[in-house]
Formats: sequence, C-alpha cells, structure tokens
Amino acid sequence: MAARSRAQFFGPTYRSARQARAAWASMAVIRVAVIGAGQWGPNLIRNFHNNKTSEVAWIVDRDASRLNEVHAHFPDVQVAKNPEQALRDSSVQAVVVATPTSSHYALAKEALKRHKHVLVEKPLTTKVKQGLELLELATKYRLTLMVGHVFLYNAAVRKVKEYLDAGHLGKVYYVSMVRTNLGPIRSDVNAAWDLAAHDVSIANYWLNAEPLSVSAIGGTWINQGVEDAVFATLRYPQGTLVNLHASWVNPRKARDITIVGEKRMLTFDDMNLNEPLLIYDKPVNDVSNRRTYVDSFASFRESVRKGNTTVPNVPPGEPLAIQCAHFLECIATGKQPFTGAPEGIAVVRAVEAIQRSIRVRGREERVEASC
Repeated sequence: MAARSRAQFFGPTYRSARQARAAWASMAVIRVAVIGAGQWGPNLIRNFHNNKTSEVAWIVDRDASRLNEVHAHFPDVQVAKNPEQALRDSSVQAVVVATPTSSHYALAKEALKRHKHVLVEKPLTTKVKQGLELLELATKYRLTLMVGHVFLYNAAVRKVKEYLDAGHLGKVYYVSMVRTNLGPIRSDVNAAWDLAAHDVSIANYWLNAEPLSVSAIGGTWINQGVEDAVFATLRYPQGTLVNLHASWVNPRKARDITIVGEKRMLTFDDMNLNEPLLIYDKPVNDVSNRRTYVDSFASFRESVRKGNTTVPNVPPGEPLAIQCAHFLECIATGKQPFTGAPEGIAVVRAVEAIQRSIRVRGREERVEASC
C-alpha cells in the first residue's frame, strides 16, 4: 500500500510545552495512571503529576520494593501491583504504559477497551498487526493513542529537520547513527527494539519516508536468542542509506548521528548539551560534470571544498516535558498526535524487517509498505 505522507503528522501545528499548556490551561485536570515505575517511569510520573494540567492518580508496578521506593517520592498517589485496579477506576482518563516492550500491546489494548487515552513508550508493539489493531480501537472509540518517540520532541532533532526541508544540506547521501551504552540489558527484546527504534523514528521523520529494505546482523552474548548489539543498514527512497549501530554492551554512552549531504554535512551529538549540532561546509564536488577522473587521494582532496563549520543555536528544553504536554493537549483538543499510532507502526514495520534479516544472517529484507 502507498506510504503515508509524513507531512500530515509533522506539520506546523507543533508547539512548545509552555505554548501547549497555555492553549488549554483552563480545562479540567486530566487524571493519569502510569503503569511501570522502572527506570523511565518516575520521569513520566514527575511530568504528569503537576496538578495543573494533569495529575497521576495511580502508579502501577509488579515489583513491590520498586513501587514502595517510588511511592515515597509521590506519597499522595495511589499504588497497585495489578493494573486492573487503575484500569477500572472510572476517574482515570489516560493511561501511560512504561513497561517492558513485550507487554505494551496487551496493556494498551486493555486501556483502550476501557475507553482511556493511551501513551505507550516506544516501540508501540513488537508486531505490525498488533499496532494496527490498537489503531483501529483508538479510532473506533475516538481516543488518543500516542507513542513515546521522545527524540522527535528534541529541539536539535527539529532543527535538523528544518535544515533538511530547506535543502540546506542538499541531497542526503547517507546517515550514520550510533546509540550505545553499558546497559540496561533487556531480556524480552533485542537491542534493535530497545535502542534502534529511536533512530528509525528519527530517520523516518528527517527523510519523510519509510525504509524500503534492510540488511542487519546481531550478536548474542548474554541472554540466549536476544541480540545485545545490532548493526543494520536501511535503504530509503532516493538512494539514501541509513546505518545503525545499537548496543547495550559498550563502554561508552554514545548518541551520535552524522548526515552526509551533497552540499553540507552535519553531526548531532546528543551528549553535548552546549553544542549538539555542527554543520560542515565540506561538499564533495560533482566530478562527473567536470569529466575528470579521481585516480588518487590527492585528486580526491582537490574535489573537496573545505568551508566553515557552523554551530547552530538550539533552544533549551526538556523533550519529555514537551512530549507529555502534547499528549495532554491531544486529549483536550482532539488533535492528531505528533507521534501517533501510524508513526509508531512505521517504526515497528522497520524493526520487524531488521529482526527478519538478523535471523537469515544479514540477507536484505523488504520492508512492507505503509498502510
């Protein structure tokens, strides 16, 4: 089926967290249940429990010790080990799912069936058909279903999108993306689902497209059948290649992206809070138009023009705060989420293809067309 236009989801209606809150601050406080109080859960609780636009009514986690630890920081919130207690609370209007990936589908489905708006941490599901089922439920009941692709709310990522749309870098030849760390190690899904899902969402957004095919390999050393490191190459329309390196067994935490374009090159280092973006005015001239032959390194160097390196200004802001505010705004106004189910399904579709390619030792696998 034909690919959906990315523009309809990433249009000019996007707002900052402050602007989003101001647009509907007079509306009633939205009561939220957060399911999952692990590493990421407390950040979500902190953002939703502001008592201005929303409040957290329930915190759910099956680990009693972890639940007690988090409850100590939010003593006014009800807690439960079983999601059923929160889901049957008729005053809860929205559910945030921040549990292990393999449980996303069942929890989101149950919440939608209870007529509650849902924010699911990435990835939406582990199967495209599950994502489509959730989208169908959300559409049927006119509910907001949003995916926590938090990097798309990062000001630097947005800035790069502006440069690409304006043609500042020219035709994009390739994108190299490295996302590594030492842990946390998952047991239910591999590094592609846990880490590379972030980069696929960014690449889809920047290139306004989905990959056509993918080739990937992975290594398993800790948990049998679960790849701890994944190397994948995704082929996008217009001949653009995107290379991914995702690993949770690496001594260095890295969030590095390089874009090589015909006019300019760009790097994005999310670990550099002061200067995350650098633009290099170093294009490789089209030597074919000059009918020359690059037969040595010296002649190659002659074809490269070295210009200035620019440090763009990136406004400060917490991407997660903007994401959470946007979710509440969508609930209050009925607008289409910036990272809705269609975007989430597109990422699942690509990672499913990565998974298939790993299983057949790197054979190039076609990514099924969008719905």
